[in-house]
Amino acid sequence: MNQKKIGNFLKELRKEKGVTQEQLAEVLGVSNRSISRWENGVNMPDFDLLIEVAKYYEVEIEEILNGERKTENMDKKTEETLYQIADYTNHEKRNFARRMHWMFGVAIAGNIICLIIESLGLSDVRIYRMIESFALGLGLGMLIVAFFMTGKYALRIKAAKQRLLKRKAVD
Repeated sequence: MNQKKIGNFLKELRKEKGVTQEQLAEVLGVSNRSISRWENGVNMPDFDLLIEVAKYYEVEIEEILNGERKTENMDKKTEETLYQIADYTNHEKRNFARRMHWMFGVAIAGNIICLIIESLGLSDVRIYRMIESFALGLGLGMLIVAFFMTGKYALRIKAAKQRLLKRKAVD
């Protein structure tokens, strides 16, 4: 897949349609910066947006992915499969966002507990010091996990997890 070729094709389609990047961005509900990145081959639209772009330009998704026009029509089965992929991708993104919100919520709650104990001067009492340490550790732990889940290491961690699960299934 040649992103530069695809970007040039998207630019050509937009110009044929006679719309600006801003107008197209408004129609698709994205920023004009995203449109610019697509057209310059820097990145690609998500699957669900790719479907909308194809419908807007009245071309097939395969044409966009090939970066050139094609004469035969895309069959409904392929289109339905791409919709399912887009739904799955969106579902995964929502789940990831929920996990991140939960982790940051726990981290914030841990810090609030620490602040309350400190502000009330209860950190001299052993049980409150233990609670404070636990809350601080839990909050810090959640931040560290969230950091790794949102960074480049997330894919490596996920791949390692898959390898371990496969190895465990074999044993």
